[in-house]
Amino acid sequence: MTAGTSKYLVTGGAGYVGSVVTAHLLEAGHEVTVLDDLSTGFGEGVPAGAEFVEGRIQDAGRVLDASYDAVLHFAAFSQVGESVVNPEKYWRNNVGGTMDLLAAMRDADVRRLVFSSTAATYGETSVTPITEDVPTAPTNPYGASKLAVDHMIGGECAAHGLAAVSLRYFNVAGAYGSSGERHEPESHLIPLVLQVAQGRRASISVYGDDYPTPDGTCVRDYIHVADLADAHLLALTAAEHGVHHICNLGNGEGFSVRQVIDAVRKVTGHPIPEVVAPRRAGDPATLVASADRARTLLGWRPSRTELTDIIGDAWAFAQDLAKGEQA
Repeated sequence: MTAGTSKYLVTGGAGYVGSVVTAHLLEAGHEVTVLDDLSTGFGEGVPAGAEFVEGRIQDAGRVLDASYDAVLHFAAFSQVGESVVNPEKYWRNNVGGTMDLLAAMRDADVRRLVFSSTAATYGETSVTPITEDVPTAPTNPYGASKLAVDHMIGGECAAHGLAAVSLRYFNVAGAYGSSGERHEPESHLIPLVLQVAQGRRASISVYGDDYPTPDGTCVRDYIHVADLADAHLLALTAAEHGVHHICNLGNGEGFSVRQVIDAVRKVTGHPIPEVVAPRRAGDPATLVASADRARTLLGWRPSRTELTDIIGDAWAFAQDLAKGEQA
């Protein structure tokens, strides 16, 4: 490695966020190994220049050695609905797998970690904006598994001197290069509305239009995936041995469901038919992050905050993906 170059393991680096972070690390001149079992990621999503090892989190021990400077950990199952009907899958992979990863890091003397956590650790809360001091009360096994890992990492830092930062994302969107959202089944609002624009679904369901918000629909905090990736590189520098930092990542500004739909109409030129449906159980009216701690600790500020810009990047990715499927 040349001066100023570090070597990183990215677990889950074939997935949406992990692949974008991998691309940012490579662009910064670092060496990257991606470990991914491709159960939800895509091999073609691994950026050129990264070494790829196909395997589970539990296989980290055969990859890690003392030449690695840190691990960035994205390998997790993340479908809320699936976690409710198959919780054991989430405990086994998200929690058990991370326990094995931490053991592999101890064995290899790799003492720096950035963890992909989630706003789902907070559950339903009426606090706006949400700070890291808001009580955690996850409402599903996915959120609970991520919170359990946060606790596990805190213990690892205190007992074994790990330097770790957990980044709790709110709604990640947009695309970067050849990486964008593609889930099966799709559950995120922006790609679902874009599917309507592509003619892949007839309309978008608006679950509740009688919330105490300006237009009656739920308000959420959207962050561009490239801004999210920037925060991970900053977190590598901010991590302190023996300390577990937890930071929210969001714009600090919310957009309603109807604002998202209107922005998609503007970007795509498609009318986007809406169908109002009953509220979904457990949907808070407003979820907006306070990113003050990330700003202070990491020196991080999102720069891609216009909703139409976020959707424009997602739309370009969706169109390119559709062309590839037709080829």
